[in-house]
Amino acid sequence: MRAWQALAQGEPEKVLSLAEIPVPEPGPGQMLVRVRAAALNFPDVLLCRGDYQIRPELPFTPGVELCGEVTAVGDGVDPGRVGSRVIGNPVLPHGALADFTLMHTAEAFDAPESLDDAEAAALHIAYQTAWFALHRRAGLKPGETVLVHAAAGGVGSATVQLAKAAGARVIGVVGGPEKAQVARELGADLVVDRTTEDFVGAVKEATGGRGADVVFDPVGGAAFAGSTKCIAFEGRIVVVGFAGGTVPAPPLNHALVKNYSILGLHWGLYKLRDPASIVAAHEELCALADQGVVKPLISERVGLERAPEALAALGAGSTTGRVAVLLG
Repeated sequence: MRAWQALAQGEPEKVLSLAEIPVPEPGPGQMLVRVRAAALNFPDVLLCRGDYQIRPELPFTPGVELCGEVTAVGDGVDPGRVGSRVIGNPVLPHGALADFTLMHTAEAFDAPESLDDAEAAALHIAYQTAWFALHRRAGLKPGETVLVHAAAGGVGSATVQLAKAAGARVIGVVGGPEKAQVARELGADLVVDRTTEDFVGAVKEATGGRGADVVFDPVGGAAFAGSTKCIAFEGRIVVVGFAGGTVPAPPLNHALVKNYSILGLHWGLYKLRDPASIVAAHEELCALADQGVVKPLISERVGLERAPEALAALGAGSTTGRVAVLLG
């Protein structure tokens, strides 16, 4: 089968090589899945660079999210799952940028019929992250104001849709006019282009000086620092990642004086600590997708041969929504 393999650590377009390798064999509790679409994620870039919390031995195949068809099962797995269309995370080092991969049966979820392969592949990580950030960590209430950084990106676009679905008012922060248009089309009530506008002042003006009740921050750095200046009384800042490259030092004295909370979210921990909550969130997300309330924004669909190029664009921050690699 075809598979992109990282032969060293570095930028994806420099370290990935397309190879012919054997189809993996599913072990106990595993399924062999023919990949139909892989949704690219920033962790795929970090995996190639060697900067992710998981560091598979070289060579490995990146691609942490997919939609595919079960073709065989290992011991202990219901044979009735063969032929089913599933989404979820593959078992590294057998990532999704290949014709076939392996999935643990507990981490493979039925794909919603209302979404095509690319859209279904993109429903898992970003939407689960947004769901847990808004509902599990921040306890979002209808009518509250949510400030979403990188609102036109993969996880940001999911957060905009889910916050609107929950009855919130959404202020999206983006970098550039193209991304601003994308955020508006996603449903953001107010969009701030950080390259030409001060988002702190815009949030204060839009909320009558109150500030945002919830901040979704996958960026860190200046985004986090500015958020502390426009957070509401009893507001909640959910720290999801540091795509901006700078890990901020939280001003805890400021959090005390202004009475706001700083909340961390490591979605992957729920797989270990509370897997039932991931299943419940998946059911909610599928219901919203079937109702047409949420739909992953797929900005580009590329063939397998263009995967390194697409990962490079993602790593450079030049993509909007999600980029999907189609194999099926």
